[in-house]
This record gives sequence, C-alpha cells and structure tokens, in this order.
Amino acid sequence: MRKCAVRELGRMEYGAALGLQRRLVEARKAGAVPDQLLLVEHPHVITLGRNGHLENLLASQQVLERAGIAFYPTDRGGDITYHGPGQLVGYPILDLREWRRDVGAYVRSLEQALIDMLADYAIAAGRIPRLTGVWVGERKIAAIGVHLSRWVTSHGFALNVDTDLSYFQYIVPCGLSRPVASMAQLGARAGVAEVGRALAGHFGRVFDCEMLPERAPAEAPALAAQEREN
Repeated sequence: MRKCAVRELGRMEYGAALGLQRRLVEARKAGAVPDQLLLVEHPHVITLGRNGHLENLLASQQVLERAGIAFYPTDRGGDITYHGPGQLVGYPILDLREWRRDVGAYVRSLEQALIDMLADYAIAAGRIPRLTGVWVGERKIAAIGVHLSRWVTSHGFALNVDTDLSYFQYIVPCGLSRPVASMAQLGARAGVAEVGRALAGHFGRVFDCEMLPERAPAEAPALAAQEREN
C-alpha cells in the first residue's frame, strides 16, 4: 500500500504554506518524499485561481487591508475563495501516476472523502451536477481548487468548520452567487484539528494509502538536503 505523510501545520500564513507546497511538489517529483497531505488553518486571506475573475472580488485593496485580509493570485484551478480561522485547508501532494492519471476522478475523490467525513458528524453533504465542491442542499460547505504539474498535485480543498462566514461578503465565492455553510452552523461541534484527523482517515481509504502522521519538522531531511543542493 502506498504511504502518505500527514503534516498538521496548525495556523500558517498563506504565503509560507504556498512556499512549502512548492518545495514538497519538487521533492515529490524527484522521489525524495512520499505523497503528502498538508492540513493547515490560515489567517484571513482571499485567493484567486488562475482562471478566476477579479470582478468577483467585491472589495478594494484598502478595504481588505482594513479588515486584515491578505490577497494572493495563485496557479490553482477555480475562481476566488476565502480562507481564514476556523477553516480546514488541505493540500494533497500526490503523484497521480501511482494512483490514477485522471484529474476528474481525483477531484471527485476529494469530494468523496469530505462527504464521508461530514457524515460522521451527521451532516448529509453531496454534490451538485457540473459544480465542483461539496454542498449541503444549495449551500457550499467545501471548496476545491487544484493544480497539477507532471501529474503531481498541489492546492486542494477548504472546509468550513467553524468559520466566520461573514468574511465571504468580500467575494462571490468561486464565482457563484450561492450561500455558504459551516459545520458549526449545521450543529457540529468540533475543532479544526479534530476534523482534520477524521478527514485524513477517510482520505486514506478513498485514495487507498496508509496515512502516516509526520512528526518531523515540516522541512523533511530529504527535502532540506535537496534545497541545500539547489
């Protein structure tokens, strides 16, 4: 069975997490590390996907700064989204050549892991045809936006656990004029770390890999050695 290292990063600024992703992607391409699942919570930040539309950002830079919200354009798929405290963000770094070379199947499998985990908390979530993400009725509870380079994945999903949903007022989430939801709003009382561990179990089952908690520093020895050579 394939191995997947689970890294619980706690709260980390978006730019730092993005840099870590990029380094781990290069290490994964080189075979220096196994598959990875990064679990993180970000300070307030809005990110725009590579095919996103800036008109879906409803606030000026000055308004964002006053609200303490950072802004990053990224190379992931999808449009615009918000990350912040109380939200579980997952960045799988998987070599799909060792699983399935099928981007659609990968995204559907991310959705399935989230749907199965939410069922553990008595939340009946599902899909809406032709829309990416996880939904509870017409409300979006988890967004997904991914990037692939030589079949190695990055970026991933964002699940609203006990997020302050008022921060979504600054955007048209994922370019869709639909409401958002959180687990707390739906009656689930759980913290981000607890939900992350539950999600990791379902992720391993869906992707048929053994999830191994990574207790070493975020910069694995093999990764650090690779960086010293560059």
